[in-house]
Amino acid sequence: MGILKQLLTILLLFGVTVFCQYEGDYFENEYENEIDNEYPSIFHHIPSVEYAISHSVTPAECARECFCPLTSPITMYCDHRKLQRIPSIPSHIQQLHLEYNDIEAVPMESFVNATALKEINLSHNKIKSHMIDNGVFAKLSNLVQLHLENNLLEEIPYPLPRSLERLILGFNQITSLPNRATEDLVNVTMLDLCNNCLEDSQLKEAHFSNMRNLMQINLCNNRLQSMPPDLPISLMYLSLENNSISSIPDNYFQKLPKLIAVRMSYNNLQDVPYNAFNLQNLVELNLGHNKLKQIFYVPRSLQHLYIEDNDIEVINVTQMCPSIDPLNLSHLTYIRVDQNKLTAPISTYAFFCFPHIRSIYYGEQKISANQQTQLRTPVFRRYLTAEEYEEAEDDHEEHVPDHDQDHDHIEREEDDYPDAYLY
Repeated sequence: MGILKQLLTILLLFGVTVFCQYEGDYFENEYENEIDNEYPSIFHHIPSVEYAISHSVTPAECARECFCPLTSPITMYCDHRKLQRIPSIPSHIQQLHLEYNDIEAVPMESFVNATALKEINLSHNKIKSHMIDNGVFAKLSNLVQLHLENNLLEEIPYPLPRSLERLILGFNQITSLPNRATEDLVNVTMLDLCNNCLEDSQLKEAHFSNMRNLMQINLCNNRLQSMPPDLPISLMYLSLENNSISSIPDNYFQKLPKLIAVRMSYNNLQDVPYNAFNLQNLVELNLGHNKLKQIFYVPRSLQHLYIEDNDIEVINVTQMCPSIDPLNLSHLTYIRVDQNKLTAPISTYAFFCFPHIRSIYYGEQKISANQQTQLRTPVFRRYLTAEEYEEAEDDHEEHVPDHDQDHDHIEREEDDYPDAYLY
């Protein structure tokens, strides 16, 4: 009997050992599967884990001063590292981030192998024009986007590759735009020159018409006193805020029929030609913070009109809308007219001319230099029909300001203008 008990004990211990080993193998396999599925983007189309590890980024494929993530091996991050020089760029890198450093020069040797580069961000550095080696960018035949904003440039880098599509040069000290700098930019669609030192005489030499694919040009915060000449017919977005422009020539915009947005706030405009903005595609017009006294024709395509902080005393709706076409109704949805000299709200005839109007902001009006008054109706807001509400919900790109909020929200309206870089 004692022998039988010993045999049963041995068999029981053996069975437990086998069971535990089986269970351990089962959970180990399950855990391994979880690891394999945790990073599907890394191991996709890679035959084995061993191969993936052996193919990981090595110092030879990424500058030691920078970071090249496994999830995006074509991108090299060298930003915010207090670098004073540009490291050598591997041949497979397509996106290069060098912003927020102390870089002063752009030498040729750093880009010798960088034949695949498509995007370069050198913004927020200390680069001067004469410290950019001649032709350093021109040899990058795949380059599409170049960021050089917030540097110390005195002129546009030259030459640049014909492949370039977006050139960002804002917040520099650019005073010169020679024709040779723009003649090769035939594929550029977006040119940002805001916050520089450009004057009218420099723009006459630029010959923007050579840039036949240009869709957006930003010239805000410069020293312009007149409208930029020779803009290409392809232009869709024009930014001229914070200059000293005093007039718009007759038929100026007729040469730019594709314009969608015109921003000319904070200038010295006293009047504009009545039909200046008679454009078929214009959606946004911002003439706020000028010295306008008269209203003008509003095209049927226009949706947002900003004419705040001017000297307008009466808004004649008949001038804005001389006729009503039931088959081609005006699309105007929002008007901002605060800080003018209005003594009464806009005539209700406006709601026949502009049946899509949803909000008119009157705010405070100027009686004299030191006095202001509030109209009895500071905000008009029409509630949407069920069909209009459903349409507005579906149209995520349309911006409808909410004027049921307090006055502080209205004051922040200017900050809600779409960012130029988002076009």
